[in-house]
Amino acid sequence: MNETRRARVVENLRDMGLTQALISDPMSIYYLTGYYTEPYERFLALYLNANGTSMLFANRLFPDASAACEDIRTFDDTEDPVPMVAEVTDHSAPLGVDKKLAARWLVPLQEAGAASEFKLGSAAVDNARSVKSPEEQELMRAASRTNDKAMEWLAAQVHEGVTEQEIAGGLLDVYRSLGAQDHSFAPIVSFGANAADPHHSPDGTVLAKGDVVLFDVGCRRDMYCSDMTRSFFYGEPTEHQRAVYECVRRANEAAEAIVRPGVTFAEIDRAARTIIEDAGWGQYFTHRLGHQIGLEDHEPGDVSSVHDEPVRPGQCFSIEPGIYLPGDVGVRIEDLVIVTEDGCEVLNSYPKGLTVLK
Repeated sequence: MNETRRARVVENLRDMGLTQALISDPMSIYYLTGYYTEPYERFLALYLNANGTSMLFANRLFPDASAACEDIRTFDDTEDPVPMVAEVTDHSAPLGVDKKLAARWLVPLQEAGAASEFKLGSAAVDNARSVKSPEEQELMRAASRTNDKAMEWLAAQVHEGVTEQEIAGGLLDVYRSLGAQDHSFAPIVSFGANAADPHHSPDGTVLAKGDVVLFDVGCRRDMYCSDMTRSFFYGEPTEHQRAVYECVRRANEAAEAIVRPGVTFAEIDRAARTIIEDAGWGQYFTHRLGHQIGLEDHEPGDVSSVHDEPVRPGQCFSIEPGIYLPGDVGVRIEDLVIVTEDGCEVLNSYPKGLTVLK
């Protein structure tokens, strides 16, 4: 158990009026204990209370969890874990539960009277995970350095006759050769008009001269995620394509330039969005500016027009403006940044200038 992180979560719980919580998100359990397993449909949860109790409930078929915390409660597939949990919770106090607790466990806990009431307590852990420690920041840097190197490989794969699927299919081996373990999300490889779909899935589309080529990719290295987007052109772009690209690049750089403690997430979103709106493409910037990232590619606390919280040193998030003109062209440029004491550190070093691949 990481006692520093546990104390931070308990303090957050107290601020929410809670003295106990049941955490079922495997990544949050890893964050607190260093123990990770994917439970699938089986029950896995960490119980915390303000008195210092930490208790992990785990199926016996899971990998050995004895190092996770001092008190491990195990069960097998024929046993119901709900009475075990209800036996240790304070029935006279509210219980915080996180957003990952499935209804198949939550409803029986309610029926068992395991707490006086049940409250969504995810923010207690989410807020703690939001601010990365120096060690976590270095892991984020390492993952992004790997992603920068992978982008070099991706750009080199662009040639006449290649398909989106062919490039996307080779990326995992490249990540592993560079020291990463996996994708942090399914890679997006988009040619031509496909790039106007922000979440396009790579398919059999064949590259053609004049296409924009968009790569939105990320790896998981030592549990921490990277995420970056670069857009290229295969052959000389038209003036229209150049204008779209340069507008997105300016929006990306303008947002990064204002990131510092005290500036709100909404103000960062506005810095990018204003540039795109002033150019006449505001309706084609169809998503928030970014998302927080760490143990998961998308973590709570987005960079959007409705998030008025000031950013804090140690927070890591994406800056990814885009313009998506259906049937025509799509461009997105994305970096990750870590908030510093007086600004931000951009984690991606891969160039953002308009690049023509031939």
